[in-house]
Amino acid sequence: MTLTADVDDFRKIRPQGLRPLTALRAFQRLIRDKEDTVQVFRIMQALSGRSVSRGYQRMLSTMEGGRQAFLHEELAHKLDDPVWLARFGPGSVGAHYRAFREARGFTADGLAEVEREVVPFIDAPHPILWYSRRLRDIHDIWHVLTGYGTDALGEACVVSFSYGQTQNLGFAFIGWGAAREIQREARSVPARRAVWQAWRNGRAARWLPGLDYEALFDQPLEAVRTRLGIRPATVYQSVPAEVRAGLKLRA
Repeated sequence: MTLTADVDDFRKIRPQGLRPLTALRAFQRLIRDKEDTVQVFRIMQALSGRSVSRGYQRMLSTMEGGRQAFLHEELAHKLDDPVWLARFGPGSVGAHYRAFREARGFTADGLAEVEREVVPFIDAPHPILWYSRRLRDIHDIWHVLTGYGTDALGEACVVSFSYGQTQNLGFAFIGWGAAREIQREARSVPARRAVWQAWRNGRAARWLPGLDYEALFDQPLEAVRTRLGIRPATVYQSVPAEVRAGLKLRA
């Protein structure tokens, strides 16, 4: 009986085939409500394929990535610890991340709760799922590192950057789909150019999933961007902040 349950659980974890129609339906719901984060996880589940397991194997192929995998720490626990976050001084990655989440009221566990609605077994003790949780938890850190905001265009850009890093088709689908909708809403906004640049920036940067983020948080943000080869988001930044804030996607 136990063996059958274990086999069934493992089948849930194994890479699944791509389900583009499921992703399309979820995206249609997402553009009606940009805050419906559940649909993001539905898209990712439908289009991730083997990218997560390949990413974990890549992590093991690097010295620091292998060390992080061995330590198996859950980033969400630290990111939601106000005492831990308070230790980082002005100008550091940690200080910028702290300001980012305080301004928006975000928590790592809040994002995890949304994912559990779509992937109930996401917290299972399995290395591939641990790596998947890690990708989820560093999403907001990548906002800080790349300079992309949480407006519609900024989210489209950060997931396009993430596609450049992970080759996960879910990120590409969301990024290019959102750019298309933004371009239809506001033709003067260079949404397609912005996400294209974000993808190129993601490909050009050092591989970020395997980094020691605790050590990174203590370092100056600008120095980290330079060392990691994260290029400026010039196309995104060329759009005035008030214009970016007004983008709602089509109803």
